[in-house]
Amino acid sequence: MKEQISFARGLRREQTVAERRFWALLEPWRRAGWHMRQQAPIGPYVVDFVCKRARIIFEIDGDNHFTEAGLAHDARRTAFLAGLGYRVVRFGNDEVLTNIDGVGDMVFGVLGPVDGEPPGWGENPD
Repeated sequence: MKEQISFARGLRREQTVAERRFWALLEPWRRAGWHMRQQAPIGPYVVDFVCKRARIIFEIDGDNHFTEAGLAHDARRTAFLAGLGYRVVRFGNDEVLTNIDGVGDMVFGVLGPVDGEPPGWGENPD
């Protein structure tokens, strides 16, 4: 477990641009009191973003996830996390970087409104 925590800390320090944008997209929910974690250990895995309250995990996938080996690993990982009661929602890096409004709409559809109003997510946090 110690290695996982150290690994997760390293991932948080070395976030991709897509992960930073996605974290900024979650800001309205975080401000409203939804506890979100990034690069969090769950079982033998480290997930990109998790909201335990909603039992949702968001994964931001780079190119290595779209290989045969990556897809197989992700399927095993998703099955494990689903067995713990989580729903896993995946976005590709390119999708986050080029279609943040569409990603925001999907997140809104999953998490629902913040204080009754949909958040604005077209801002560029970089």
